[in-house]
Amino acid sequence: MHGEYKIPGGKLVVVDLDSRDGVLRDVQVAGDFFLEPDEALAAINHALEGAPADTPAAGLASRIDSALPAGTTMYGITAEGVAVAVRRALTQATDWTDYDWQLIHEQPQSPALHMALDQVITEEVAAGRRPPTLRVWEWDSPAVIIGSFQSLRNEVDPAGAARHGVTVVRRISGGGAMFVEADNTITYSLSVPASLVSGLSFAESYAYLDDWVLNALGDMGIQAWYQPLNDIASTEGKIAGAAQKRLASGDGAVLHHVTMSYDIDADKMVDVLRIGKEKLSDKGTKSAKKRVDPLRRQTGLPRAEVIDRMITSFRTRYGLTQGHVTAEEMARAEELAVTRYSNEEWTARVP
Repeated sequence: MHGEYKIPGGKLVVVDLDSRDGVLRDVQVAGDFFLEPDEALAAINHALEGAPADTPAAGLASRIDSALPAGTTMYGITAEGVAVAVRRALTQATDWTDYDWQLIHEQPQSPALHMALDQVITEEVAAGRRPPTLRVWEWDSPAVIIGSFQSLRNEVDPAGAARHGVTVVRRISGGGAMFVEADNTITYSLSVPASLVSGLSFAESYAYLDDWVLNALGDMGIQAWYQPLNDIASTEGKIAGAAQKRLASGDGAVLHHVTMSYDIDADKMVDVLRIGKEKLSDKGTKSAKKRVDPLRRQTGLPRAEVIDRMITSFRTRYGLTQGHVTAEEMARAEELAVTRYSNEEWTARVP
């Protein structure tokens, strides 16, 4: 069995092993990490040898920590990262490069249709009728997208939304409210097979699916990192927020979508969103206007070029061919946009 795990902010860990009689055998850890002394690698392999195959990642990491020689230095590798690679081997997880990725980047669409396309495309991936897909959104109008479990009245000021012509829609994933405008926002979705995140905890899957965009931002001169549970941050402030939905239909699939602030009308945002003091204190700031730092200021690049560089970075790492929403997918999405995502009963399902 073979498992790989790129530790967020670290290096690649590769594990080859066998499972016989319910225990791990012939364990070999490798990767492009740094580890001193040399004997530490043998100690890691020995710690994993004979471990019950159903040992959770935390238990495997504990075995590794207990076996490391005194004074061991680990750079780009952690006991937890090795444990995740082991679990991915045992669950026969797939890797980014195992797939022929498809890009969808089409004309501006309505907020309700974007919600519906996320659902339909991810359902198609789960059913095996569509390859894993990166979809970059273009907006035809301003919107607030609230999380699946958020209270509508607690998150949105209806008078402010009406003043600015902002449409309010509810997505199928959890997480917080996002304020978007066509020229000020970069939004994308990853619709991926469940096997890509097999062996990862919910939190680990966020970091794993965000890793490519951190590298893309780094290529544009932004030092960014994953900030648990679902933010992408830099030294200047929050850049983006992510959300996920896991579908159990077919072979299973994960929808991971991210909204990034290219630029932001902070006055309009706080006029539309009701951002509570508790949320602000959790982010370590007193002002909603200072929570998000736009990519425009940090990169100095036009929005279209930021998107092009992100797509190029993804293509360079994993391959990416141009695709489109099929007629059948669009028909289903348009129906859902009307019957669900424009339906007040859905939008206000948590009043």
